[in-house]
Amino acid sequence: MTDVALIEQLKTLVEPGKVLTDADSLNAYGKDWTKHFAPAPLAIAFPKTIEQVQAIVRWANEQKVALVPSGGRTGLSAAAVAANGEVVVAFDYMNQVLAFNEFDRTAVCQPGVVTKQLQLFAEEKGLYYPVDFASAGSSQIGGNIGTNAGGIKVIRYGMTRNWVAGLKVVTGKGDLLELNKDLIKNATGYDLRQLFIGAEGTLGFVVEATMRLDRKPQNLTAMVLGAADFDSIMPVLHAFQNKLDLTAFEFFSDKALAKIMGRGDVPAPFETECPFYALLEFEATTEEVAEAALATFEHCVEQGWVLDGVMSQSEQQLQNLWKLREYISETISHWTPYKNDISVTVAQVPAFLHDIDAIVGEHYPDFEIVWFGHIGDGNLHLNILKPDNLSKDEFFAKCATVNKWVFETVQKYNGSISAEHGVGMTKRDYLTYSRSEAEIAYMKAIKAAFDPNGIMNPGKIFAL
Repeated sequence: MTDVALIEQLKTLVEPGKVLTDADSLNAYGKDWTKHFAPAPLAIAFPKTIEQVQAIVRWANEQKVALVPSGGRTGLSAAAVAANGEVVVAFDYMNQVLAFNEFDRTAVCQPGVVTKQLQLFAEEKGLYYPVDFASAGSSQIGGNIGTNAGGIKVIRYGMTRNWVAGLKVVTGKGDLLELNKDLIKNATGYDLRQLFIGAEGTLGFVVEATMRLDRKPQNLTAMVLGAADFDSIMPVLHAFQNKLDLTAFEFFSDKALAKIMGRGDVPAPFETECPFYALLEFEATTEEVAEAALATFEHCVEQGWVLDGVMSQSEQQLQNLWKLREYISETISHWTPYKNDISVTVAQVPAFLHDIDAIVGEHYPDFEIVWFGHIGDGNLHLNILKPDNLSKDEFFAKCATVNKWVFETVQKYNGSISAEHGVGMTKRDYLTYSRSEAEIAYMKAIKAAFDPNGIMNPGKIFAL
């Protein structure tokens, strides 16, 4: 069947005007935030109901057409890229919070609900949705579930996986499954819900999710501390964790701060220049808690770990301090960074970073390296900035040659080649550094069970 005939059939499965084939739409919906692969989808379909999603999947099976899910397209692993004539299934019109249960503290969301939308909904109910990151204003719940999104609050609240009470999914066969039914306790065999979290749409599409909410934190307060060197960061984390229940513990390098300062829209936290910075957050529920934070800061200064610091005194100052960390990704995007999102156990972070830093310094002597990350949960973001004199392809090729050494180091520490960005296409060739051959074989068998014709986001996680 010709592409034109396929598109005409597809149009009968959704409402009028909800299949797009113009060049601008194909380009916009065929990619995510990665720049490694050129988008080349066949068409973009916008279902509005679960039944329409099922119809699209069943049609795709009959016609052997590959499908790629599309949410906010903020991913960093090319999991939402359609580069080989796939049909993109975009969930923009399935974007409602359908129900709220005040006793279970849950909200039933369609997959196109934006993360910030759920956060604001929870706030209106006097509650809190804690999964948070810089792209919260555009990322969608379905995409968050597909990549098991993490972000800045993992040290306290965990990943997206921790907040999914139940799912409705359309499998690669077109079957509708209701998984876990929002139960807290359910000991009835395999928890298929967990298979779909982090599966990047390779098993099927999330079409409804019941998300747990939490109590709203009280008087969130942030501190930015300038560290004498990287080895001082972990003792600082340990010191504060002994005294406070932290909601976040982030770090960034002086180069990252310099890029933010270059934008000119966030004030410097203090005058002292430091090689590394830590941003920590806690609930200052009482005066005693605030005093404990200040006393711990003074202890860190006495130990020589911290050179300077500041603690937020208002909501505006809290927001400004967070901008120092949250604006980094957007700011450095101007330099087309080559990103590595890697993790180890927290105790191994200092030795791991030194090993990686030595490799990068040896092989990228002329490249600017920007470090930042969620160091409180062992997650480091290594960003290599593209020099102006190199094309994108030349730059990515040079970076890829060193991935082997970086990922061998990750493997040595029993770490992960992708802490929170997923595998997609950018990391699929390196999966063996974090997963054994036996694990991968079982993963492929699971995919075959849910998606026997291989139409669901093919080429993601595993090579075609």
